[in-house]
Amino acid sequence: MSDLFEMVGVKPELAEQQVPEKENRWYDTIPWLSVIILILIVGGCLFCNRIMTKDPSYMDLKNYTIAPCKEFLFGTDTMGRDIFSMIWYGGRQSLFIGIAATVISTGIAIIFGTVSGMAPEWLDMLLMRATEILLSIPNLLTVIFLQAILGKANVFSLSFVIGITSWMSIAKIIRTEVRQLRNNEYVIAARCMGGGFFYILYKHLAPNFLSSIMFMVVMNIRSAIVEESTLSFIGIGLPLEVISWGSMLSLSEKALLTGAWWIILIPGVFLVVTLLCITSIGDCIRKKLNKQESNL
Repeated sequence: MSDLFEMVGVKPELAEQQVPEKENRWYDTIPWLSVIILILIVGGCLFCNRIMTKDPSYMDLKNYTIAPCKEFLFGTDTMGRDIFSMIWYGGRQSLFIGIAATVISTGIAIIFGTVSGMAPEWLDMLLMRATEILLSIPNLLTVIFLQAILGKANVFSLSFVIGITSWMSIAKIIRTEVRQLRNNEYVIAARCMGGGFFYILYKHLAPNFLSSIMFMVVMNIRSAIVEESTLSFIGIGLPLEVISWGSMLSLSEKALLTGAWWIILIPGVFLVVTLLCITSIGDCIRKKLNKQESNL
């Protein structure tokens, strides 16, 4: 009977010879180039006092608008300030605003989204309609309006204003996750045993929805840096005496008139590279989360 049938597929003797596919390890998909560049930029900004060649705020009027050379590695601006030192010192201010604003916005989003997710239907609908109204208002316009109320901009006021105007999208995601988690047995048991709102949030809810918002949290850092740079570029952000990448770019008009390309190009390159690295890392987090959801 065996002569009447033909074996199809992999032969038994060849099955043992097949090499199993190599599993992708967690570090194989990490954008290492972006991570390394971002670490170098952040490290340079944090330890700028050790690598700055000159005082970034000192105005050397004898050496204004000098092209990059041995003494001034990145040249000087229209006020004679050393751009190399300003890059690292100003980057610290821009990164601080991005991180501080993200911490504020994430904290508000977690509280608001959890309250909305745990609330009754009528209150949840009311809170979500309010969130959608806020989302419909241009974010930059809201930032300008609130900063005008607070007065002269500084690092802390900009961080606060950007933070309280960029939490809505994260809150909507948290609300959706909490609506799914609140009927789980461990959440119901914790509520029946008298667990408070913050206890349930810390112990049972936050560990389950934090991974879902990590991508948006990382992207919020990028958005906050962009908003600070945009405000400073159009002249209503940080003043010139407060050095940041945005305030450095606000000198673009004078730089174009004098042909000093380095005043615009060098801060712009650092800003764009930092934003691209953050975007690449955020995109990697998004792909991993999507892969985990598809495997469930």
